[in-house]
Amino acid sequence: MREILLVKYGEIILKGLNRNKFEDMLVGNIRRAAGDEWIASVRKSQAIIYITPCEGRDIDALATRISKVFGIASITRAGVFEKDMDTILEKGSEYVVSFMDNVKTFKVEAKRSDKKFPYNSPEISRLMGGAILSKCHRLKVNVNEPDAIVRVEIRDNEAYVFSDSAVIKGHGGMPVRSNGRATLLISGGIDSPVAGYMMAKRGVELEAVHFTSPPYTSELAKEKVVSLAKIIAQYTGGFTMYVVPFTEQQLAIRDNCPEEHLTIIMRRMMMKVTEKIAKKNKSMALITGESLGQVASQTIEALSVTNASTEMNVLRPLIGMDKEEIIQIARKIGTFETSILPYEDCCTVFVPKHPTTRPKLENILKSESKLDMDYWVNKALEDTEWIRIEAE
Repeated sequence: MREILLVKYGEIILKGLNRNKFEDMLVGNIRRAAGDEWIASVRKSQAIIYITPCEGRDIDALATRISKVFGIASITRAGVFEKDMDTILEKGSEYVVSFMDNVKTFKVEAKRSDKKFPYNSPEISRLMGGAILSKCHRLKVNVNEPDAIVRVEIRDNEAYVFSDSAVIKGHGGMPVRSNGRATLLISGGIDSPVAGYMMAKRGVELEAVHFTSPPYTSELAKEKVVSLAKIIAQYTGGFTMYVVPFTEQQLAIRDNCPEEHLTIIMRRMMMKVTEKIAKKNKSMALITGESLGQVASQTIEALSVTNASTEMNVLRPLIGMDKEEIIQIARKIGTFETSILPYEDCCTVFVPKHPTTRPKLENILKSESKLDMDYWVNKALEDTEWIRIEAE
């Protein structure tokens, strides 16, 4: 007996005539996430992707490697058996019972693609149910609300037996790279990594921009953001992160602009720098972790003024979430513990005591006129370095 993984997807199934394109993207992302040395073969059939691991590779480890690939709804281990009823009943029942330690009730559903097989689907279900009961006397059949469903599929060349008690839940969404590219403004906080995760889940390929303010922010603070980016890369695959030194720009804003406008003007300059990086790399939008009303720079008025600094679409997937909802996602994806490490963040440098919450664009532009905005944006770009981020 050998084992395979059955990968099921959700939203892709609604794509009609374009479904093959999205399926192929998903398969490609699965192969990249696993690595060539892990997967022997992949095939698609009836909204299921069948993955055979390379000889000697642990199937649970393979399932873990691909479980964070967006587009996957679930992954199930399945036993592969000869198309012989005695073998299916004896070995197949033994196989699924091994996954049913926490199961009290079950039912069997059979599917016979090969109509020449001498047993029809109801007969297969009845016989397999009896075989399972003979192997595990504590189990009971419940056809209406079972704890687990055991499935038997009779295909052209072989039979598959599996149970939904052996399912790993995926993250769903759409395959990364199926919905264009966008540039994430990533800080060391809780919100922006979650925003990147959520847009990548919608099929967006990411790149990232991070602003630093040495000596006010340390090398450890930068490494913290690199660590967060590596966690995101577990879901998105590798991407490039641009690191922009921003100290001189912040000092210029502090020295030339009204204190209550510092945060808004800083955000606008960051957006202008990020826009230039994004356009150079053919990115189609910017992504931020802003949530409406969370801080002074995230009121409707402030966001409108910030938007006016760029010609690009600004995607804000957290805009309607409260902090607890964002924290729950951060915990789920593994970024929370890193985000709360107590290192300095560029956005907390030179924070005004009384920032404006209802800025007017004409007033902000008047304050900005005291700066040579083009000079400081181009200076930031000259000093920018890039880092290739890969999942650990």
